[in-house]
Amino acid sequence: MVIKFTIKCIRKEKKLTLKQLSYKTGISTTHLNDIESNSKMPSLIFAIKIAKALKVNINDLYYIERY
Repeated sequence: MVIKFTIKCIRKEKKLTLKQLSYKTGISTTHLNDIESNSKMPSLIFAIKIAKALKVNINDLYYIERY
């Protein structure tokens, strides 16, 4: 089982740039980019900030891939 993040898809649906999301969350664009590319896992606090900024439920940020 692999947990992936759908932040980039949701962000693009909301027509937000990485810089705009960074401003809304207080998380650096570099760190957000790492999270979006699934090279880093966000802390729970960062996940909550991202979900609030995107106006989605925190569960919407996660995608579980089963193999």
